[in-house]
Amino acid sequence: MIKRVLFVCMGNICRSPAGEAVMKRFAEEFDVDVDVDSAGTHGYHVGDPADARMLEAAEQRGYELKSLGRKVTAADLNPEKFDLVLAMDAENHAILIDLAGGPKTHIRMFSDYLDDQWPHDVPDPYYGEADGFEKVLDMLEEGCPIILQTLMGEDIFEGSFDDGI
Repeated sequence: MIKRVLFVCMGNICRSPAGEAVMKRFAEEFDVDVDVDSAGTHGYHVGDPADARMLEAAEQRGYELKSLGRKVTAADLNPEKFDLVLAMDAENHAILIDLAGGPKTHIRMFSDYLDDQWPHDVPDPYYGEADGFEKVLDMLEEGCPIILQTLMGEDIFEGSFDDGI
């Protein structure tokens, strides 16, 4: 059964399209059937490609960000449309909960899938320097495999790593 995941940030040009690309790559690597999309809580960049700085940082790691900015809709928050909706930060999470008419178990924070060494919010790199885009990608690469494992409910990593034995 195909699982569907939606990544959501503010403008849908930095964090969420990067999340979409990273998740797609991990799903392909582990041969997991997942449909991935991204959206923003604000309509600032509807129809725009990802921010050039995020495109460059992602490209350096081998990711292709192909999606165009779109605004999240109430229909997107229906659990029959997406099995998991991931907000990149607390502010966008609150907007999603409000748009959904209250808390829903499938609307989560991305950081729910990271350990305590990571910040609670995936920081918005838009107004910062290049290292901010790298940090976002680091967080996504850490959390996406855990999300896949959780979604699929099976050991998708079995035999994938050499543990030296």
